[in-house]
Amino acid sequence: MGEASYILGIKMYRDRSKRMLGLTQSSYIEKVLKRFKMEHSKQGLLPMRHGIKLSKKQSPKTDEELKRMSNILYASAVGSIQYAIQCTRPDVAYALTITRRYQACAGEAHWGAVKSIHKYLKRTKDMFLIYGGGELILEGYSDASFQSDDDDAKSQSGFVFKLNGGVVAWKSSK
Repeated sequence: MGEASYILGIKMYRDRSKRMLGLTQSSYIEKVLKRFKMEHSKQGLLPMRHGIKLSKKQSPKTDEELKRMSNILYASAVGSIQYAIQCTRPDVAYALTITRRYQACAGEAHWGAVKSIHKYLKRTKDMFLIYGGGELILEGYSDASFQSDDDDAKSQSGFVFKLNGGVVAWKSSK
């Protein structure tokens, strides 16, 4: 049967001599970009630009805005990114946590933020999670922001745990 090279859309690279394993979702990200017509877009530097504040106040108000947003697959775009986060892309977890709050009332500003995540994923689609051999070293990091949500004054928090430099657990939540 041989060694597995793909599992659930995740490409695995293995170097037994160095006791290293790399995981990437580059082909999945390419499919997502194509599905949302972002494959020819510019590449983004960051998943979310500094200073961007999203709120329910930016939701569609006119019939024209509602009609335009009804043609955008906002929830599908968010879900596609969520799958990448769960598997190999903890670097966009915070940005997606912010944008997924508005699935029921997404406006142009919210869609622009999701497109920024797509542009960043385009630039970084070939990034890997790498797990290596050696002495086991566990590192943990956390961060929080107090009342970062303008809509309900709730805080945002997140954590990441790394084992030998490879991320093994992460979460960003409100």
